Amino acid sequence: MAEPSPASGLSTKPDGLLPGVSVLIPGKNEAENLPELIEEIRVALGAQSFEIIVIDDGSDDDTPSTITALMRERPWLRLIRHAASCGQSAAVRTGLLAARAPIVVTIDGDGQNDPAFMPKLIDALEAGGQRTAIAAGQRLKRTDSGAKRIASRFANWLRGAILKDGTRDSGCGLKAIRREVFLLLPYFDGWHRYLPALAIREGYIVTHIDVVDRNRRHGASKYGILDRGLAGALDLFGVWWLRRRRKRVPSPTEISLDG
Repeated sequence: MAEPSPASGLSTKPDGLLPGVSVLIPGKNEAENLPELIEEIRVALGAQSFEIIVIDDGSDDDTPSTITALMRERPWLRLIRHAASCGQSAAVRTGLLAARAPIVVTIDGDGQNDPAFMPKLIDALEAGGQRTAIAAGQRLKRTDSGAKRIASRFANWLRGAILKDGTRDSGCGLKAIRREVFLLLPYFDGWHRYLPALAIREGYIVTHIDVVDRNRRHGASKYGILDRGLAGALDLFGVWWLRRRRKRVPSPTEISLDG
């Protein structure tokens, strides 16, 4: 039997071989989008060893039954449910704690991120070596409404001016991240939008890959521009403070008697 993680109650040591990549799909009420997205991910990753973890953030649609039906013929597919909606950041963290692979790929559950770019992100992360913590997608063509694009453009400009993390599109859900680094990062609601800045704070490198956004196939966005903007202002100040308080990243060397 798998051993439970004391922090989360989730299985982190399954029987058999560990996958090379864990794909995390956080989402709420995305039952119509998930089957097609899961199949696209399977095709994109090809012969790679992988698992897909759907984190259902308190859905009240058919998400649980839809995913459990798919799981019967897909041993690499897992479902974790939140009893109540806790937000996207909490859903990503839940998936991270349950992930079994050294590389974690995040993707939004609405289908707007194209899984075809996953291999490029994984290759860029591996090519960068151990000091590269994140390969972050950067959307070239946004398909959101005009108001949302303007709000996002301003938020990214302001974040870049303050944090100077070299990331022009922190809201893109498509990222490949080393799990060991992911676990080091301080958690807070909204955390998923500041992963590059938080990884740089730990002394790691972030690389960027251009990706193309797609139209949402079904349903509507689960968050509003005003709510995200107000929370984002507080988060931005918090991340700025965290970076200011990290004066120097240690470079430790263990001394042994054998050397």
